[in-house]
Amino acid sequence: MEKEWYVVNTYSGHENKVKEKLEMRASTMGMEDYIFRVVVPEQTEVEYKDGEKKEKVKKMFPGYILVEMVMTDEAWFIVRNTPGVTGFIGSSGKGAKPFPLTPAEVDKILGSMGISRLEIGNELNIDDMVKVIEGPFNGMFGKVKTIDPSTGSLEVALDLFGQETIVELQISQISKA
Repeated sequence: MEKEWYVVNTYSGHENKVKEKLEMRASTMGMEDYIFRVVVPEQTEVEYKDGEKKEKVKKMFPGYILVEMVMTDEAWFIVRNTPGVTGFIGSSGKGAKPFPLTPAEVDKILGSMGISRLEIGNELNIDDMVKVIEGPFNGMFGKVKTIDPSTGSLEVALDLFGQETIVELQISQISKA
């Protein structure tokens, strides 16, 4: 099984508490190999009040958090039974496991927060084979040549008409081959 992203419903206003509790439970129960990242989708908005610029962090989806996990019975049980969690989105109930988000959905949400779905250095390294999943080179395979974590871009060597060509892509445009 591979790790995927799931949407978890929480009590509105308790997202950060649930994130803390879930991360703590995953570590105390030895589930770090099944429950990886917990993210509260937030965006920073700039407001001008009385001529002053103020930055305000707003939740993109109040009452929801994203969890990157391998969907096993134990991991599913731990997440579902974390205090403050009311359920998974994409589950019909009656013991049915939920459907994960698609990579494009995850990239859109995490990208707006400046986070990548693939962890550079952990999941994505130079010389890794990747598949382009978006843009004019969609469906092509190539080898990672350089990675720029600050901009979320990378250079990939693709085989175009029998010749190796370097193209610059965003991390959201590729998946691991």
